[in-house]
Amino acid sequence: MLFRKTVAIEPISLIPEAEEQLHSFAKEVILYPDIPGGDEEIASRIGDADAVLLSYTSLLTKEALEKCPNVKYIGMACSLYSPDSANVDIRYANSRGITVTGIRDYGDEGVVEYVISELVRCLHGFGQTPWYNMPREITGLKVGIVGLGKLGGMIADALNFFGAEISYFARSEKEEAKVKGYQFLPLQQLLGKNEVIICCLNKNTVLLHNHEFEALGNKKILMNTGLSPAWDEKPFFKWLEKDNLCLCDSTGALGSEHLLKHPNVRCMEVSSGRTSQAFTRLSNKVIDNLSAFTGIKIQ
Repeated sequence: MLFRKTVAIEPISLIPEAEEQLHSFAKEVILYPDIPGGDEEIASRIGDADAVLLSYTSLLTKEALEKCPNVKYIGMACSLYSPDSANVDIRYANSRGITVTGIRDYGDEGVVEYVISELVRCLHGFGQTPWYNMPREITGLKVGIVGLGKLGGMIADALNFFGAEISYFARSEKEEAKVKGYQFLPLQQLLGKNEVIICCLNKNTVLLHNHEFEALGNKKILMNTGLSPAWDEKPFFKWLEKDNLCLCDSTGALGSEHLLKHPNVRCMEVSSGRTSQAFTRLSNKVIDNLSAFTGIKIQ
């Protein structure tokens, strides 16, 4: 099946080869170079298109889709974990028979490297005072992973390679983690036991509330690798005022831009998963999704 018109309503980070391949799936392809201002502009850009592509920077709502009756396919060139965390109203789309696809696990490698890099800098004191006043290795460091999905598992494996003591909290205990010697713990116990906590949760998933920060205690490092904060703001701000440290790659993960200059915050203000290799993996997955839906194979 060949689409009549495919519209990317915003930049979707495809490599040039993949942009060219989009023309194999549609008679007409329109790629917008900027982010739309809201529902009206999004609906206007989609117009009579039957296929829509977007990244994570815009919301594709029911209100916009209601004005676009021809849409049959929505391809998310970004992570899709669940309808609740998606930036597309998937439930409404599905009610209209619109297929929504997304991708996963395209930028994890860069995030793992970021975690190792920042912990080494922090512990050794590269460009800053060593966290424990004297340079220290990752060896023997007690690290708790909150969310042992694909990314959390990769981070745990990397830190385990460097000799860290790994425990984790997830929806259920994972047999493969048990084989590796990773200890499954209830969340509050995990927070109290470990020196470093690394949150690897889906977007808009908040697990750290007042009781959790009380359990976490003082002189701790909290890292967030997600696209949004894993915590409630008020208890996080209170915890941050003590002798603690928060490490994030992006302002989205931190949640509050006014904290960027806080002495207990280290935020790179970049997405560590957005590497040249990640864009290639993203592009391949987007094209694969289009191929699976249309039945058109790219040679």
